Amino acid sequence: MHPTYFPNVAHFAAMLKAGEVVLEMHDNYQKQTYRNRTFIYGANGKLQLSVPVVYSQKERQQYRNINIHNTEKWQMLHWKSLESAYKTSPFFEFYEDELLPLFTEEAVNLLAFNLKCFETILDCLQLDLTTSETESFQKETTDKSDFRYLANSRKEPNFNFDNYTQVFGEKHGFIGNLSILDLLFNEGPNALSYLENQFKHL
Repeated sequence: MHPTYFPNVAHFAAMLKAGEVVLEMHDNYQKQTYRNRTFIYGANGKLQLSVPVVYSQKERQQYRNINIHNTEKWQMLHWKSLESAYKTSPFFEFYEDELLPLFTEEAVNLLAFNLKCFETILDCLQLDLTTSETESFQKETTDKSDFRYLANSRKEPNFNFDNYTQVFGEKHGFIGNLSILDLLFNEGPNALSYLENQFKHL
């Protein structure tokens, strides 16, 4: 799997089913993917949060070498968006202190930051996953299930995940496969059992 910015429900459903996760560390960076974006449920519906990056299309760059463009106060804006979207959710306050440092301590490298976000979510979920990292890039895998396609935000299948209660659900209806943050803030400790039941939709 590709480490992405606060991975969506599909990523975590696949990881729970696998039990052992190999993180892709040697791919080329691609724009318009979940590597630097995630979607949450805002007051007006689906809301994209994007991490600004320093990237040149003239030459290919490895994902591990992509740095974050910190001239904008994007971390503060993302946190304010999360507060606005989820402050009335059942579990926002429960996880707030654990997540806040990710938005107050400057992040430099995108991959390193995404891994830090991932580890924090594992702590919040109290999920003990066995993880390892690739040593080289392989276009195709023969001995593992390949879920790297889940990082592609432009060709996302309709997973038809089960509904759960969302803050603005009565206003806009259920929106599936959002950031794991949406599930965490709305379902709290029940998030794990929800995820375990979603692999059938992948």
